[in-house]
Amino acid sequence: MWVGEGERETRHHITFAQPYLEAPAVMVGLSMWDMDNRTNLRADLSAANITETGFHLVFRTWGDSRIARVRADWTAMGQIRDDELWEVE
Repeated sequence: MWVGEGERETRHHITFAQPYLEAPAVMVGLSMWDMDNRTNLRADLSAANITETGFHLVFRTWGDSRIARVRADWTAMGQIRDDELWEVE
């Protein structure tokens, strides 16, 4: 993304250490960015395809923005299986 053209999106699959009982709420945020100050700074960070076992962390830019690197953090919140949870039939 440094040359200001070509592929303008990257996706990374995140797998949760433990599956949730249902798709959790996922918050994402940039914790570091290294961008060229001679062009407009454009960035979109999102969580996509969220399931009980993971999600895609998606970073996008557009136009002439030049991105050297970014670091993203995420937090997932939801109910996980409890060993004390009994299923009575």
